Amino acid sequence: MIKIIDGKNVYLRRLEEADTDNILRWRNMPHVVERFIYRIEVTRADHEKWLSEQVGKGLVEQFIIVVKATGQEIGSQYFSHIDKENGIAEFGIFIGEKDAIGHHYGTEVLQLSLKYAFEEMNMQEIILRVLEDNERAIRSYKNCGFEICPELTEEMVLDGIRKRIIFMKRDKNS
Repeated sequence: MIKIIDGKNVYLRRLEEADTDNILRWRNMPHVVERFIYRIEVTRADHEKWLSEQVGKGLVEQFIIVVKATGQEIGSQYFSHIDKENGIAEFGIFIGEKDAIGHHYGTEVLQLSLKYAFEEMNMQEIILRVLEDNERAIRSYKNCGFEICPELTEEMVLDGIRKRIIFMKRDKNS
């Protein structure tokens, strides 16, 4: 596999159709679903539609996260809502393999992704959405230079509980 973004402990390679089984398994795991805003079960048809209508048309760039030491594929990172004209994209990530959580892979992926977005994709700003109770992610995002956008918040009822969605952004010059 071609390493697109190479880091110290992980590398990212482009998502392929052959990754569908892993994506479906990871994306539908309870520990991943509980951190997502959209909590519907992702089916093979949903993922194939995503590949053709989003990834295939350049509206999304998606990668598989691979641990360098073991070759284990542990999750996915993506840029969605890519607006090339204004240089803005939305960052997203999920670590599907539970044994990979807590090893700071997500922070390294975020750092590598920002460098890629600003230098290779020529983005000027990266935004993200995170649930207010995902304190570990918010801390990581802040450590990588993201700031909370207090003027942009949303609330949703998820699993019968009202939750606030926090919007964060990081610009190229931060």
